[in-house]
Amino acid sequence: MSAAARARRLDESASIVVLEQSAHVSFANCGLPYHLSGEIAQRDALLLHTPASLHAALALDVRTGSRVTAIDRAARTVTVATADGEYALAYDALLLAPGAVAVRPPIDGLDHPAVHTLRTVPDLDALTARVADLPADGPRRAVVVGAGFIGLEAVEALVARGLDVELVELADHVLPPLDAELAPFLADELHAHGVGLHLGVSAREIAGDDESAVVTLSDGTRLPAEVVVVNVGVRPASDLARDAGLELGARGAIRVDADQRTSDPHVWAVGDAVEVTLAVTGEAGAVPLAGPANRQGRRAADAMLGRRTTPQAPVLGTAIVRVLGLTAAVTGASQAALARAGIEHEVVRIHAAHHAGYFPGAQQVHVVASFAPDGRLLGAQAVGRDGVDKRIDVLATALRAGMTADDLAELELAYAPPYGSAKDPVNMLGFVAQNVLDGTMPQWHAADLDDVLATSLVLDVRSQGEFDQGHLVGALHVPHTELRGRLDEVRAAAGGRPVAVHCASGVRSHIATRVLLQAGLDARNLSGGWISLTATRPDLPLEGATS
Repeated sequence: MSAAARARRLDESASIVVLEQSAHVSFANCGLPYHLSGEIAQRDALLLHTPASLHAALALDVRTGSRVTAIDRAARTVTVATADGEYALAYDALLLAPGAVAVRPPIDGLDHPAVHTLRTVPDLDALTARVADLPADGPRRAVVVGAGFIGLEAVEALVARGLDVELVELADHVLPPLDAELAPFLADELHAHGVGLHLGVSAREIAGDDESAVVTLSDGTRLPAEVVVVNVGVRPASDLARDAGLELGARGAIRVDADQRTSDPHVWAVGDAVEVTLAVTGEAGAVPLAGPANRQGRRAADAMLGRRTTPQAPVLGTAIVRVLGLTAAVTGASQAALARAGIEHEVVRIHAAHHAGYFPGAQQVHVVASFAPDGRLLGAQAVGRDGVDKRIDVLATALRAGMTADDLAELELAYAPPYGSAKDPVNMLGFVAQNVLDGTMPQWHAADLDDVLATSLVLDVRSQGEFDQGHLVGALHVPHTELRGRLDEVRAAAGGRPVAVHCASGVRSHIATRVLLQAGLDARNLSGGWISLTATRPDLPLEGATS
């Protein structure tokens, strides 16, 4: 619809036909979970247009219930199947926007009446009806298979509807696109709302009568449920293009050029079905996101009508999701993606308040970012209760602009105590990255813990109260405010070994590390501090209380 609307605005004389196999056009599929939850009260609010409204506003010939079954590239026709039969429709320019289809995992019993997906309006209607039919005084249990973006939105909606929810994910953490070190914050939030987590396992079988089901997992766990939602991902709906002989990428997506043109000069393609270039890594893949799809539609219309286009830029994959009281967002390449691509990078972490700490309601934003050795930002991720969307959007813009740590440090962002800080978290990322990249602040990471414990003195510079609540076995405790007067004690305890410093978030230990370095000791600061360490390593060797 983005392409059709743009084409009409460019050319009043064009004959524009839209063929849609379902009964709905231009619906807000991103809003489906929020109607399921009741947050969007009116279902019709999701139906942005009808064939009649599109004809009235844009003179578009929108034909629902019309499935294209074949493309004859030589004759330049498509075969259209309807309830009344088939017909051939000629074209001068053809745009393919078939989207994606839900992956059907190898689970026995996927046809059980309790099983639903959440991608279309009919999916929503069926799932909403199933939930509405559950007795208020009976069991109200749900199993969600897949802890990606849609799966987490489904969990949130079902919790809002009063169901007891179990979440199953084959990966070892929720929201697999998120780096594993941030996922524990989401897991804690899910647990706090009573959601059971089953990570590193898959669903094998769904069985039972029409009223309820039992989902059996690969580890033998059996989960009873009246509602089962399966969302384990999507694949490009490229069968039509494949059958027509159009070129596909290695993963089955339709290959297009910078103007969205396929291997046939008269056929264009856009949306979830097409192959894109991923920014940073340069890999080819499919990115099923609304923003890129809409821009592709606009670009394709321009190209089809012979206008100058802005070639498609590599896709950042910027995405965001609300998980009950938390927000998680990503942009650019994750640490895992950078490692797979063999791209050298340095990771920095901050845990900063989303606005001035002295102003009531300040919430911590956990941000992880990766930088190239020359300072270029490569990717960023964030989790928090507030302010996440603002920071990830700034960082996505910085990525698109090719900004460096120096640029982030110098960004002039809006500041007043209710909205931010004089040193915004984005600026802080830049400051920390500058210090790391120029050698001012050598750092160690949670992943280095075993080596650190074997080779270094761990120096804990938190307060006495924090230390007493739990600390690493063998750690020397010297609050950072006392360090300058106790340097001989630290030097003796180190015995020539490196000193691995940490505090709660990395700020006080930054000060301490600078003191130690200038005193001639080999010191490093723990990136992200105790917060990142405990999130990443739940098996820490601790002494003292741990509550």
